[in-house]
Amino acid sequence: MEQVRLFPFQHKNNLQMGIAFKYNEGLKTHLKMLPEITWSKTHSCFYVALTQESKAKVYRHLQKFECEIDYSALKPYSLAPRAEKDLNEFTSYLQGKRYSKSTISTYSSFIFKLLKFQKKPIAEYTNRDLELFIEKEIAQQDYSISTHRQCISALKQFEKLHQLEGLDVDAIDRPNKSKYLPTVLSKEEVIDIFRATRNLKHRTLLILIYSSGLRIGEALSLKLQDIDVDRRQIYIRNGKGRKDRHVVMAEAFIPLLYNYLTTYKPEQLFIEGKDGNEYSASSVRSVLKFSCSRAKIKKHVTPHTLRHSFATHMLENGIDLRHIQALLGHSRPETTMIYTHVTQHDLMKIKSPLDVTLKQLSETDKSPENLRLSRNIFD
Repeated sequence: MEQVRLFPFQHKNNLQMGIAFKYNEGLKTHLKMLPEITWSKTHSCFYVALTQESKAKVYRHLQKFECEIDYSALKPYSLAPRAEKDLNEFTSYLQGKRYSKSTISTYSSFIFKLLKFQKKPIAEYTNRDLELFIEKEIAQQDYSISTHRQCISALKQFEKLHQLEGLDVDAIDRPNKSKYLPTVLSKEEVIDIFRATRNLKHRTLLILIYSSGLRIGEALSLKLQDIDVDRRQIYIRNGKGRKDRHVVMAEAFIPLLYNYLTTYKPEQLFIEGKDGNEYSASSVRSVLKFSCSRAKIKKHVTPHTLRHSFATHMLENGIDLRHIQALLGHSRPETTMIYTHVTQHDLMKIKSPLDVTLKQLSETDKSPENLRLSRNIFD
């Protein structure tokens, strides 16, 4: 009988449940029937967010396949019945507020940690209990600042659900958001990546993401019916924040689009994976990484880098920031403003004082050879 091992591990700043087994095509196909299941190339296993709900769902699903399940490694990550009921109540509360699956999974993972850390009943919680949890389980575990801030957001929803007098999450300090500038490719680097992508399907997807400024999830869930060639527009349904929007379609993309549609003949989704299912985001990242290697680009490039590059290049081309905000689907103009810090349009006009000095000296020095810094100098 096939053996399946379930185990916990940390991935993408969240606790995940790994699913490991010797290669079995039937079991692999059976697992992929669960849309929550993802493949991790880094850890060489399938995984899903480690929540009570996902554990139960995966366990029930595996029981339908003749296999032996080893979940001993998960026992330290199991909750007492009372705490499990509290976690399910919190998850249900978030679902009632219509949060996205991703947000529910992330927030629930923090509350899972909290319930595991604090053994006392929720009715007895105080702010100091929450502060201790953050200090020991978040800050001292060296989670990123963004994860720390997400944890505070999860605790705010926890407070709203229980409305205890001893809790005031607003009084807990939230670390300032890190102000990292996004990695941006030059226009030449973008074209080099496309030229280095030999597979037509992969090249079409990467060009779509860049030319329309899409998030990878938006590109992978795009349906054929939402592509309007006549108006050169693409309709993005249920984007981040449950917002719909229209984005532009590049004229140069249209011949590639027709070539791709004729060659691959997708039926519903624009980019289809095996059996017509949604294509894997991890596969796209691998393709992009390989293309960057072929193009000899050393920057750390992800599909979102193409979106950052789209916004920056639009700004450099003189497009108004408000239009870029609408195309990207940003709720707040402050989010779009970050691209004003990375645009090269004005920076490229600024000359280094070294260039200015050498130019001035070259106009007066009769021996230009003295100013050539690249020459070999001998004492």
